[in-house]
Amino acid sequence: MKFISWDINRLQELVSLWNSEIGMQFPIRKELFIQNSFEDKNILQAGSLIAVNDENQVIGFVVSKCWQENLDVRMNPEIGWIQVLLVKSSYRCKGIGSALLVKAEQALKERNIKTVHMGRDPWHYFPGIPKTSEKVINWFTQRNYVSGYIEYDLIHHYQNQPNRFNPSKYDVQFSLLTIEEKQEFLSFLQRCFPGRWEYESIHYFQRGGTGREFVIIKKDGEIIGFCRINDLKSPYIAQNVYWAPLVNEPLGGIGPLGIDPRERKNGYGLAIVEAGISYLRDRNIHSIVIDWTGLVTFYGKLGFKVWKEYQQLSKDLY
Repeated sequence: MKFISWDINRLQELVSLWNSEIGMQFPIRKELFIQNSFEDKNILQAGSLIAVNDENQVIGFVVSKCWQENLDVRMNPEIGWIQVLLVKSSYRCKGIGSALLVKAEQALKERNIKTVHMGRDPWHYFPGIPKTSEKVINWFTQRNYVSGYIEYDLIHHYQNQPNRFNPSKYDVQFSLLTIEEKQEFLSFLQRCFPGRWEYESIHYFQRGGTGREFVIIKKDGEIIGFCRINDLKSPYIAQNVYWAPLVNEPLGGIGPLGIDPRERKNGYGLAIVEAGISYLRDRNIHSIVIDWTGLVTFYGKLGFKVWKEYQQLSKDLY
């Protein structure tokens, strides 16, 4: 057994290993794996490795990341991520996972990373370890990873329910973003939600987004809120439709969303979610996922139920 560098020429083997081990719950597509684990500029090559056996077959891998993009957004340069660590079942308990983890952590330390998160990376798959993987969670806690919040993916199927959203109830205007409003929207995000949401929106436009994935609220002509909506026609595979192969119909996604702090407590948050759902249903999408949230009660008001659960895990390297 040996470790080799992260290599897209091993794509088919990596995807096959993923799907053989966790594909029943999290089916990966080549396009998604390339997008998240090869094209992301934040992949730390020194901390992303493939384990192969004596027959040169892939038996495990790890992908780690740290902030490396030259973008003027607020991303903490002392935070690192392990996007995924996976070992073939028949090769577990042989020290391969431990070796991959140690190599990833060492590479992150050499980049002066102080804290590493499991998942939660730019172009992430998971906001933590899936709760169904209790043995994996225990394995990481034995290696000094500390548990944080529980995060959830929620889902709702609207097929036989009427679309009741009534925008006239509110003193604001709901619309899909237009490309002409791009700069105004990015300025709004920079002012109210600097960091990850701004970062994701910059990439959205860089990849040819036209605005159809953002519902906005305007009040007196000014953007005061937004909600991202995704479907399989979006310019890249967005996080809340990652696991679309599990749903036997077109899948849509809601989130993230945010309201200008000056305009909160007016009911606009739930309203813009309803608006987003309405736009998706107008596209004949009736199964909708909200990913990476702790607001189960809030979204439960619209019928969303827990679909998947994740345990946040982090470790201080210094």
